[in-house]
Amino acid sequence: MLHKLQIQHFRNLSQSEIFPAGGMNLLLGQNGSGKSSVLEAIHYLSLGRSFRTHLTNRVIMQGEKAFTLFAQLEQDEQQINLGLQKDRHGDTQLKIGGKTADKLSQLASLLPLQLIHPEGYNLLTGGPQQRRAFVDWGVFHVEQAFFPLWGKVRRLLKQRNALLRQSVNYAPLAYWDQQLAESSEALSVFRQQYCLALLPLLQQICQELLPEYTFQATFYAGWQQESVLSQLLQEGFERDRQLGHTAIGPHRADLRLRAEGVPVQDLLSRGQLKLLVCALRLAQGLYLRQHSAKTCLFLIDDFASELDAQKRYVLAKRLQQCESQVFITAIDQQPLQEMMQEFDCRLFHVKQGNITE
Repeated sequence: MLHKLQIQHFRNLSQSEIFPAGGMNLLLGQNGSGKSSVLEAIHYLSLGRSFRTHLTNRVIMQGEKAFTLFAQLEQDEQQINLGLQKDRHGDTQLKIGGKTADKLSQLASLLPLQLIHPEGYNLLTGGPQQRRAFVDWGVFHVEQAFFPLWGKVRRLLKQRNALLRQSVNYAPLAYWDQQLAESSEALSVFRQQYCLALLPLLQQICQELLPEYTFQATFYAGWQQESVLSQLLQEGFERDRQLGHTAIGPHRADLRLRAEGVPVQDLLSRGQLKLLVCALRLAQGLYLRQHSAKTCLFLIDDFASELDAQKRYVLAKRLQQCESQVFITAIDQQPLQEMMQEFDCRLFHVKQGNITE
């Protein structure tokens, strides 16, 4: 949970400091005022990157050399200080508990975060990379062995792709393929078990947000799992050599969602897709709360204003079940009155880069 947040030279936020509530925090302001930049700064402190751009220079305030973020967290009844600075050369300085840290993955472990925003339906309409990241976020926070295994698979894939570009026959790849197959199968077990466990929660929330449909979710490992991966890699050597990369494996995994047996992107409207993404994010937050000592922080960027009163009530109740700290941006607080009544709510006004409580 965030107790204190300081933002310096980030977008149009020159020097800002807020002390958020443990429940709901509502950031009110006109378009361009800087309210979404507050969410973006929190996102940086959790994942080490923006959800709006991959270019650091666009985030640093014009005329400044770097942005600096500081947060005071509470975890397991202990206070932890986080500090993150990025400059225009792409150099990063990260401090956790006053000590220099070198892995951004440490941030994700300290500050589990879910983002719900207007373009979030891309999770369903875009490529499998986003859905794979969605699954991996969930497994990362509940299974300690997952992240080292995920890193090992990435290294083995990189090694195999390098060998593909150098080898004229399969022999040099045989050992690496056996290692890759064993690690990939273990990784996929974690992913599949998580998807199976998440599905009942997702279906419960969908009954409240999208009762007109019945949803199914299927995990695809990245290869046909009735086949032996090491054998498939060997059989696909010539194809992969010509491609210059490995065509099958855990880096091709996907979570395939259907409504009434039809792919959701082919059946649901844009508004319904947004509700399904909302259900997915809520299910993850609730699962995390039920299966770990962690709570999930939610960022909701101008999304709740698109929901009708009944859907907003469902959202508020589910967020309450997650015991989540929530940050919501809005232009007008009127549509959010019901949600505000459900939470310990703190109201902030954002105007031209200045934040007042």
